[in-house]
Amino acid sequence: MAEVEETLKRIQSQNGVQGIIIVNAEGIPIKTTLDNASTVQYAGLIHQLVMKARSTVRDIDPQNDLTFLRIRSKKNEIMIAPGESEHIRTIS
Repeated sequence: MAEVEETLKRIQSQNGVQGIIIVNAEGIPIKTTLDNASTVQYAGLIHQLVMKARSTVRDIDPQNDLTFLRIRSKKNEIMIAPGESEHIRTIS
């Protein structure tokens, strides 16, 4: 667990990173560095997007899976690394 904490601290210390959210497979936050309101908002909306993106990738090729999703807007960038049981989301 110390290795996970160290990795999260390293990511959080990167210039521009506003927060990190780790969610379970259902999209429920299990660890976050953001305030509660932001965490709930990002977790809920991004979970739907990740599920749709994963479904799209599998529709195109059933042998394939979503490994990384990056969303850039004028104000923010969200990087998502979906896993088997947990997803890491970084907001910068």
